[in-house]
Amino acid sequence: MTAADTDIERRWELIRGKGPYGLLAVAALLSAATAGLTPGTTERITALALVAAGLVLQLWWGLASRSRPGPSTAGTVYYFVRWAIGFALTWLNPFFAFYAVTGYFDSDELIPGRRLRLIGPFACSLAVSGAQAGGLPFTDPVQWVVFGALVVVNNVILTVVGHLTSQQEERSRARAETIAELERTNAALQRALDENAALHAQLLVQAREAGVADERRRLAAEIHDTLAQGLTGIIAQLQVVANAPDLDLARTHLGRAADLARHSLGEARRSVHNLAPVALTDNGLPEALKKTVAEWGERTGVRAGFTVTGTTEHLHDEVSATLLRIAQEALSNAARHAAATRVGVTLSFMGDEVVLDIRDDGRGFDPAEPRTRTRAGGFGLDGMRARAERLAGSLAVESEPGHGTALSARVPLVRHER
Repeated sequence: MTAADTDIERRWELIRGKGPYGLLAVAALLSAATAGLTPGTTERITALALVAAGLVLQLWWGLASRSRPGPSTAGTVYYFVRWAIGFALTWLNPFFAFYAVTGYFDSDELIPGRRLRLIGPFACSLAVSGAQAGGLPFTDPVQWVVFGALVVVNNVILTVVGHLTSQQEERSRARAETIAELERTNAALQRALDENAALHAQLLVQAREAGVADERRRLAAEIHDTLAQGLTGIIAQLQVVANAPDLDLARTHLGRAADLARHSLGEARRSVHNLAPVALTDNGLPEALKKTVAEWGERTGVRAGFTVTGTTEHLHDEVSATLLRIAQEALSNAARHAAATRVGVTLSFMGDEVVLDIRDDGRGFDPAEPRTRTRAGGFGLDGMRARAERLAGSLAVESEPGHGTALSARVPLVRHER
């Protein structure tokens, strides 16, 4: 029940509890002011006694109703005794119809059973119609005709008002049920949101653990493919130097060994950098991506641009790291394989998702063709897709030989935990 419904119910309770007192007082004052309508000392004493009886009845019911809420036999007795007092008073003075009309308001609260509930207001309409027709008893046959017409009119009005009241009560019940259903739905939705938040937190923890294992595998592949091969080459060059017959040949191989060492050092630095995204230490994801794209463009000589769309959000560290890793790997692939002249990177904040798009105009490839994995597992597209899927995201690849490549990584937008 809403606050408005509660307030209306409280007002009705006030009318049912205090209304009879007020109407009896008004009727008594009007009858006293029109004492001429009650001729004879006996009639006036009778009216006074009935008023006192009505007051006592109201006081008794005010105490008895506390232990008998709702329709009951006691409520029925009270209702019809009150009607009898009201009818007798109206017979003595028409203005006592103000007290008789009380029965219109509380028959459904006092009388059990549909038939008796209909009889109660009808009986009240007899007293009211008699007062409207000029007061009981009638001395003119025309009054009886008027009385009959008034009984019909009053009961039609009662029927219409009762029907409208029933419809209103039905609408109120339906509204209350709807509100209760909405409250249950909201509670269920809140529980679902809480569970979803817990699942997100669990997902991020799992993603972090899986990311550590993935980084270990990737770093192992990096060492095998770059550092180990570089050191093997350095050893081979030094062995040639050891057996070189002249100084010029030795210097040549020493230069090659130095080049291999410098290259291996660069690869080691790159691997360490990719293991821990230091670009995110002082900056958010947009700034880190902007810097990464700019540095990549300067290093490769390829025209590269970066764009942010939507309202920028402070993302969870795991989401930022995942998207930065995907961007770094995509740019690395573009440098090694695409032979592109232009690369575009776009970060889009789209409500409950973050989308990272990387496009190039390179040579492209056929996504349907099987790709050869490196001996140590590598990373590549499968690794980027695995990163996105660990955050309940996805990676889409569109490419065609000779028409460039477009990657699109979508992950849930999880904000940074303050």
